[in-house]
Formats: sequence, C-alpha cells, structure tokens
Amino acid sequence: MIVFRKSRKALVTGAGAADGIGVAIARALAEAGVSVTITASSARVEQRAAELRGEGLDVSAFAADLTLSGDVDRLRSETGEIDVLVNNAGMGTVAQPALQRRFLDLTESDWDRGIDVSLKTAFLSTRGFLAGMVQRGHGRVVNMASVTGPYVSNEGEAAYSAAKAGMIGLTHALALEVGRSGVTVNAVAPGWIATGASTPEELVAARNTPLGRAGSSEEVAAAVLFLASDGASYVNGAVLVVDGGNILQERKA
Repeated sequence: MIVFRKSRKALVTGAGAADGIGVAIARALAEAGVSVTITASSARVEQRAAELRGEGLDVSAFAADLTLSGDVDRLRSETGEIDVLVNNAGMGTVAQPALQRRFLDLTESDWDRGIDVSLKTAFLSTRGFLAGMVQRGHGRVVNMASVTGPYVSNEGEAAYSAAKAGMIGLTHALALEVGRSGVTVNAVAPGWIATGASTPEELVAARNTPLGRAGSSEEVAAAVLFLASDGASYVNGAVLVVDGGNILQERKA
C-alpha cells in the first residue's frame, strides 16, 4: 500500500459519477491518508463526498463548472493550497453528454465544447493551483489523458481525440517548466474501462484486449495513486498507459 510521508491535500476533478474513475481516485488517495476535495459540475458531487465520508474517509466536495475561470477561482478560494491535482474532468457532463459526431458534421460550438470539457478544464484548474505548488517546492499534477487521441482513435471522436492528445502535450510542457521546483507532472492514459457510462459496444471491444476484459476504475486509480505519491518523485513527464496492452495489438479480432 502506498503511504504518503507527510500530510497531503488533493483535488480530484470530474468526480460526480458513483462508479466513475474520479471517485475511485478520490477513494484511493483518501485511503492512503490524503485529505481530498472532489469537484464536478453538478450537486451530485456532494452525495459522492458523503458516501466516501461514510467509509471513514476525509473527503469534501465543491460543485463547479471548470470551463469557467470564475468557478475555478472560487474553488481555489474554498480549498486553499493543495499538494496533488488530478485533472480527471472530461468526456461530458450529466447536462451535456459526450458528443459522437463525424468531423464534417461538427459545428464550431461542438468543437469548442469538446476541447473545453477535456482540455480547458485542465488548463484552468492547473493554472489555479500550480503556482502554490511551485512556491512551496512540492507538488504532483496528474492529467487524465486517454489512449484515444495520443495513440488510437474512433470515428466521431475528433474533438475528444484532439483534446486528449493536447493533454499529453500539456503534460510534457509543464513537466519541463516546473520540474526544478519540486513539482512533477504526469499523465495516465486509460483504454477500455468499465464504468456506468460504458456502452455495450465498448464492453465487447474490451473483451478483445490481451487480458480479455475491461479495466476497472480502481485499476486506473492505482496508477494515479503511484504518480501522486512521494515515492514517484523522479517520474516526470511520463504517460502511464492503463489498457491491458490493447494498443500493442495490430489485430483486434
């Protein structure tokens, strides 16, 4: 079990779904002794925090639209300084689910929304909290990328693919800028992960991975927990793929 050597505070974005990756990350961090704040765009994030507190974990919640700088500023004021930022927000929200639309059918607003929810949220959140980490000489930023975009893609996911590829570029650039300040910036790139949002087609695709199954939110959270830990102090600018080896296959029967 990973244990943090000092008392740490973390913020996990995109933690509104009970069976989602964000909640699994928050649980893993809190179980390791980290004080965690979770955020999502709807008030259901308060319910997630209450459920985690019911497990005896130190978790609080703050509802915010992270595509808006004003909401991020209020979140920053509410939470104060943090040691770990997990930029997990992305895909879509309850009010605006992720869009599946071929490129020639995309409107400008479709494109903007796809980039905003999966990349601008990370930009604004990181801008809000990174300076404090640099000033204190310690911090961990973990960006939730995807194999979709940096390594593979699907029809109808041009905006999402561009945003997640951009997440890797952001990770690399920031890792160079703040590494000497004691802050590391890394990314996790999940493949087929079973959540409540998984479609039947996605679950079928997951059975064709080398491991023959979808991954779990907890398996993604384990990767994030390592990168967020004090022990990962010499891992910087890395992309940790969590896909059961699926991108290694040229043939996916």
